[in-house]
Amino acid sequence: MTLRDRILALVREASYVPADEPELARRLGLPKKQRTQLKFELRQLLRDAHLARGAHGRLVAAAAKAPPTRAAKGRAVFTPTHRGPAMPPPEAPFPGAPGPARAAAAVPAPPPRLNRGEVAGRIQFRAGGSAFVVREGEGGAGEPAIQVFPEDTGVALPGDRVVVRVIPGRRGRRPGERIGEVLRVLERVRTAIVGDLRRGRKEFYVQPDDPRFSREILVGDPARAGLTPAPREGDKVVVTLGEWRDRFEPLRGQLTARLGRTHEPRAELLGIFTKYDLATEFPPAVEREAEALPDRVGARDLANRLDYRTKPVFTIDPDDAKDFDDALSYEELDGGDVRVGIHIADVSHYVVPGTALDAEAQRRGNSTYLVGVVIPMLPEKLSNGLCSLVEAQDRLCKAVFLTFGRNGRVKDTSYANTVIRSRKRLTYKQAYAFLFEDRLDRIRALPLPPKHQTGSTGRALRDLTDAELADLQHWIRALWRIASRLRQERMAGGSLDLDMPETKIFVDPAGYADRLEKIEHDESHQLIEEFMLAANEAVARLTRTRALPSLYRVHDEPEPDKLEEYRALLATFGLRVGDLTHRAELVKLLQTLRTHPQGYTLRTQLLRSLKKAAYRATPDGHFGLHKRDYTHFTSPIRRYSDLVVHRVLDSYLVRQRGAGRPAYDLNRVERLGEHLSLTEINSAEAERESVKIKLLEFFERELERRPPVRFAAIITDVRANGFFVELLESMTFGFVSTDSLAGDFYVLTDDGTTLLGRRTKRRYHLNDRLEVTVDRVDRYKRQIDFRPVA
Repeated sequence: MTLRDRILALVREASYVPADEPELARRLGLPKKQRTQLKFELRQLLRDAHLARGAHGRLVAAAAKAPPTRAAKGRAVFTPTHRGPAMPPPEAPFPGAPGPARAAAAVPAPPPRLNRGEVAGRIQFRAGGSAFVVREGEGGAGEPAIQVFPEDTGVALPGDRVVVRVIPGRRGRRPGERIGEVLRVLERVRTAIVGDLRRGRKEFYVQPDDPRFSREILVGDPARAGLTPAPREGDKVVVTLGEWRDRFEPLRGQLTARLGRTHEPRAELLGIFTKYDLATEFPPAVEREAEALPDRVGARDLANRLDYRTKPVFTIDPDDAKDFDDALSYEELDGGDVRVGIHIADVSHYVVPGTALDAEAQRRGNSTYLVGVVIPMLPEKLSNGLCSLVEAQDRLCKAVFLTFGRNGRVKDTSYANTVIRSRKRLTYKQAYAFLFEDRLDRIRALPLPPKHQTGSTGRALRDLTDAELADLQHWIRALWRIASRLRQERMAGGSLDLDMPETKIFVDPAGYADRLEKIEHDESHQLIEEFMLAANEAVARLTRTRALPSLYRVHDEPEPDKLEEYRALLATFGLRVGDLTHRAELVKLLQTLRTHPQGYTLRTQLLRSLKKAAYRATPDGHFGLHKRDYTHFTSPIRRYSDLVVHRVLDSYLVRQRGAGRPAYDLNRVERLGEHLSLTEINSAEAERESVKIKLLEFFERELERRPPVRFAAIITDVRANGFFVELLESMTFGFVSTDSLAGDFYVLTDDGTTLLGRRTKRRYHLNDRLEVTVDRVDRYKRQIDFRPVA
């Protein structure tokens, strides 16, 4: 959400009291360095009649302007529309409690008036300047996007909400695909653009970081921008766009921030913060409330809780985990039964509705995990302290208890508030060793994760006694026997195995990417996953059967047309499959792709053919998991959705004792679901951007290594001018140009699968494996070129 949107959302709130500029800055929680940008945005909003001056010069919302009905080709008009608050107002605060420091995010404006042949939607650009518009509203679901040629995009920019006119008689390449032209811009989504400051012949300009943003933005003399220090050529900067009404005129803007030198880790990081509106600091009211919380669990906190501090409880997390949401307990009962506890940090005990803490957590929606940096949903005192289930500290939890009979089936499910003390903070690598390594001396030799990469290292395994190591090994292996059965039954029931290897980028203490590691979804990951899935399902079943208003994690069935397109894509790779609308065919295909040379690429394409999971107030089921009941319960430190579900569970537990009332009404949960689905998408896009930047940084540094590092790769696509490769370890994609194939002239064979050397007859064939080195890295186009090892 941009600063402009936040201002409008704030002044349009029903509870808004007219304020002057300093008070607005305070309510928006802006640091001093953003005051210049605030002044610029207020001038723009006053000029465009979105704001007006009231008594004593205080700012108030003005009536929205009506958009014009048509615009001539090539002269598309930008006409902003009213945007109301996306979120319900936070619950009424208790007397004297501070209110939220920021305005909530905004929802799309009401549907515009459209003439015949006109369609409203979001426009997305390609690097070459062409674009496509995805129709908004339920009627657009599953429809092919409307294609727009570069010359027909008007004054639209990436992500804008636009009206397009469908051009009669023109059809695209795909069945049902149409061609259109932009008539007007309804909503400029991004007004603050991050890019590289450069000097042209006559003027300075900003080259946006986003390769899909193909227009340069002219800016004035950086020395007169009012920034200290003044930006200079080669700096990473933020520019706020000015009005743009004519595509034949240059796009102009005003420099509003200097982030540092381009490609420095800190500058790149600040660019992501700006682009995705990620707040790195908490408003003062939130910090005050966090500081007022106790430093440790007190005696009063233990009321109505099961005491698990002396029972076998431990955590298993990645090496670089910053916070620890979940822990497992293991108990052997009389008669051979086993009780497994899934203990989840009880954030709801500390983050109470009506507080600034809750309002800010709700606004953020979730933590955002960039490479080497976390933008937490909660202040550090909670996320890394009081709520994090660190080793050897008392922590409050909400737990789901699953009792398994000797046959491995669930006999009983119960829910409780608990207090735990984790015996050990384990990494996945350590847990894997406990599963498959019998020699304790080898397990003991495993290292701790680096301190700068994690929120807590825990004790080194070498400091544990043989008895402690043996106990951990017994519990972990016993839990895996149960989890493996749960997984087998889930897969046999039609759950889709969509887990794929992950490339983890590790940074050095200075913030530079210095190591890539392929993370396999091995048995240690699967152990945790199965118990988290079981807990999520159990809580969702409880809230559905008890008719408790709650959030559900919903994954709708895919569109048949999307699956048919994917089926046609598979055929180009020589894969013949049946009707993919039948679950059995999808399951069979995924098994095939596990060993296919292009398996990773094709599974990624399958994910794009499926619908996105979302949060909803109705238990509509989860297609991928093939479950009727599913929610998110297990990560309340980093997801507000889980905090909502915790409050619902807490209200159930209180009512079991004869008191309390429902935590939410259905209408409020519905609006929360819409908001949290949007914040999740924003964070996911920021995380992807972070990975792209750090991958480019890593491979650019590889250019300096001598001798150059060799990477194992596979050819994924062949073109006349070269071929694309995927690195097997990091799953990074790049291009090998025919210019780098020395000693011969290569031509594409008739079947399009091979480059053949005319003289040497050397072949580079689809699915061939080879070794490559880094040849060139283009940070601006975000491309990596490789060169085959001779």
